Amino acid sequence: MSTDPYEIRPASPGDLDLLPPIENSADRMFGAVGIVFPPGPTVVEQMIGRDAEILVAGDPPAGYAALSPLDGATHLDQISVHADLAGQGIGTRLLRAVLDHAAAAGSPGVSLLTFRDVAWNAPWYARHGFAELPEDRWTPGLRRHWNAEVAAGLHALGPRVVMWAAVTA
Repeated sequence: MSTDPYEIRPASPGDLDLLPPIENSADRMFGAVGIVFPPGPTVVEQMIGRDAEILVAGDPPAGYAALSPLDGATHLDQISVHADLAGQGIGTRLLRAVLDHAAAAGSPGVSLLTFRDVAWNAPWYARHGFAELPEDRWTPGLRRHWNAEVAAGLHALGPRVVMWAAVTA
């Protein structure tokens, strides 16, 4: 048994119902910067049962990362840490686990879509090795993700960017 309260591990079936409240808690933090998400299913609820992998931090989970294959690489669909535990490095540990997982799987890198101007979004990812991916380098899958976000109204909430971090095995 690990003594690490936030050990990163694959989600178990018993964890899945605990993840949407984590995402909802984290999403409420966006209200401080004027972003209020419309009601609807959480990203993790949409990912469960699809070709996604979910890593969690802790038991019970304090945060999670949902990732999926996309055009021969790894896509980070969502990373959330419960708002009460923000700023403790849990998100950083989850992101490192995602990058390590992608490298171990032979993925060339990790893509994601995020808010450009929210401190704990694009600037945070940039501090962890991600860079904005120019539109001429977007894969068809990234374009589909982008277009789905536009259609869902997410881009009306603030400027969004596609980011990429290369990984090595």
